[in-house]
Amino acid sequence: MGVSERKFGELSTGEEVRIFHLENESGAYAEVMDYGAILVKLCVPDRYGKLTDVVLGYDDVMQYETNGCFFGATIGRSGNRIAGAKFSIYGEEVVLAQNENDNNLHSGPNGFEKKFWTVKDINQEKNSVTFFRISPDGENGYPGEFQIHVKYEFTRENELQIYYRGVSDKTSVANMTNHSYFNLDGEGSGSVLDQYLTIHAKTYTPVQDSHSIPTGEYAPVEETPMDFTHPKKIGADIEADFDQLKYTGGYDHNYVTDNYAKGNCRVIANAYSEKTGITMDTVSDCPCVQFYAGNFIDGEKGKNGHVYNKRDGFCLETQVEPNAVNVEEFHSPIIEAGEQYTSFTSYCFGVKKQD
Repeated sequence: MGVSERKFGELSTGEEVRIFHLENESGAYAEVMDYGAILVKLCVPDRYGKLTDVVLGYDDVMQYETNGCFFGATIGRSGNRIAGAKFSIYGEEVVLAQNENDNNLHSGPNGFEKKFWTVKDINQEKNSVTFFRISPDGENGYPGEFQIHVKYEFTRENELQIYYRGVSDKTSVANMTNHSYFNLDGEGSGSVLDQYLTIHAKTYTPVQDSHSIPTGEYAPVEETPMDFTHPKKIGADIEADFDQLKYTGGYDHNYVTDNYAKGNCRVIANAYSEKTGITMDTVSDCPCVQFYAGNFIDGEKGKNGHVYNKRDGFCLETQVEPNAVNVEEFHSPIIEAGEQYTSFTSYCFGVKKQD
């Protein structure tokens, strides 16, 4: 029980990576590392009490140097896409690094998930570890020196809480998220298409085309394959004859969640596996969540000798809307110089008994 640490391995540079094991009284645990502030493992009990690792990832730390799928990644400064890799603040154009088509995706090449973080605090009582880094002014084009803390806390209720806190010395953008892929049958168990998902959102942001930049409008999910307002298998409509799903090869869309108010934490999504009985509630104070059904996982050699393929995991990335910095009607990710940025998301695990 509590927080322990060990060597995870060495990068190709020879630098040592440490992993932090957060275990609660029941024996359930999460593991995070100082390289990328990445979530590596999340082991929770199934309906029979068997610990099940419900996140995709790697056993070899060097694989995280590539990590094209962003397994477990802390994404920053800004999650998702910014169109044309540019935006304006007070009439001044900011040009970002391009790393997907002409866009800036997840902040550009070598984002926060490819950086070493300093361990700022280990709290045995809270069962938490806090990572810290300073993103220099102009990193991937983003203005301002951004000082950011990310805290992982694993509670006795099997809830993984993630706290983000930061400040920039110039007006900038902040939209942090975590890019873990979940499989409630256990990592390496195959497709997630039979797992149930509910997203508490009446609207989503349609994309223009396969480049996945939103049109700028909110569209109702009702009477479309995008509707997850009631529990539905992820695979129920994923192959529907629907332009939005064709553009992105399946679900990879931003949902505008219900009952948003600044600082208001609420359940925004629920997931459930009939096979294991594991349930997951996603709680956040963010206005939106990106549901990604792992459409582009392709032959990734993962943990325990497993090979991950298309739709073997799903993501629920809390955020503001993609490209929000360029769309006045969306929730703004802009933070003023000296303004405190905060965000909170938790993934809460339980068990549903068989009927």
